[in-house]
Amino acid sequence: MIHCPKCQEKIEVYQNPIPTVDILIQVESRKGVVLIKRKNPPSGWAIPGGFVDYGESLEEAARREAKEETNLDVKLIRQFHTYSDPARDPRHHTISTVYVAKGKGRLRARDDALEIGLFAEPDLPDEIAFDHRAILSDYFRSVS
Repeated sequence: MIHCPKCQEKIEVYQNPIPTVDILIQVESRKGVVLIKRKNPPSGWAIPGGFVDYGESLEEAARREAKEETNLDVKLIRQFHTYSDPARDPRHHTISTVYVAKGKGRLRARDDALEIGLFAEPDLPDEIAFDHRAILSDYFRSVS
C-alpha cells in the first residue's frame, strides 16, 4: 500500500509480470536461428525480442523488435510457446510469448545488439542470456 500524494488515501499497488516477446527467426535457405549479442545487461547472446509497448499487440511487438534488433522484416509463422518462470529475467518478472518467424532483408545488428549471427544447435555460443538456452533447446527439439 502507498498513500496518494494529493489526498493521503491508501492505494493498493499491484506488481504484475511484464509482457515480452521473443522471435526465433529463420533466414531463407540457411539452417539455424538468428541470435544477437546484447549491448546492455544482462550480457550474452539472446533471441531477438523485448518489451511489448502499451497499446501494441504481441504480433506488432514481435515484428517491431525483430526489425529494431536484426534489420529483418519478419513474417510470423506461428506462436511457439509462452515462458513464465518468475526467475527467467534477473531484472523483472517477465512473461515471454515466443514466435517462429521467417526473416527477409540484410541481417545487421541494430538497436540493442552489439553483434548478430545465425546459429544451428551444435554451434550455439556458450554465454546465452535469460532462459534462452532452454527456449532454443525446446525449439531445436521441435524441428528435428
